[in-house]
Amino acid sequence: MQVTALEGGFGNAPIDSAHAFRGVMNAMARPGTIHDLAGATPPAPLSVAAGVVLLTLCDPDTPVFLAPSRDTQALRDWITFHTGAPFSGPDQAVFAVGAWDELPLTSFPIGTSQYPDRSTTLIVELPALDNTGATLRGPGIAESAQLSLPDLAPLQGNATLFPLGLDFMFTCQSRLAALPRTTKVS
Repeated sequence: MQVTALEGGFGNAPIDSAHAFRGVMNAMARPGTIHDLAGATPPAPLSVAAGVVLLTLCDPDTPVFLAPSRDTQALRDWITFHTGAPFSGPDQAVFAVGAWDELPLTSFPIGTSQYPDRSTTLIVELPALDNTGATLRGPGIAESAQLSLPDLAPLQGNATLFPLGLDFMFTCQSRLAALPRTTKVS
């Protein structure tokens, strides 16, 4: 393990993780809203927002899938040291991290009728994230919201699987927006 793995975690873990958890939960509760996350500095190429989400939600019981562009020894060491989360293939992942075009969407668990919560949450790293583009409707959205999304068809198909399906978190630098499976995309 390299010394850099020991760096970049929450400086004040109780305070930083509480703020981060609130930001992540607000993003999930209000799809399409963009939240700034801070408190961690993960190794490149992981964004600050993706690193904060992993530090906040991962533990030794949450397997993580790293897409090829994110699967570096420095990042594996950092996640292991700060969260203890194991690494897995897509079929066992609770969280998956990577760029949109390198995440095998059909390979991730979508839950079962008895346990719809046993699905994967994808942390999708984007080059830009703003409130333009696709229209979002559903729980947590007063009338509609807009969000720049990479590809509408898979997200529209995912919403039809409810209560099964994947949940998405989109990150860009320190910004985070979420798209739970309950959200309709057009």
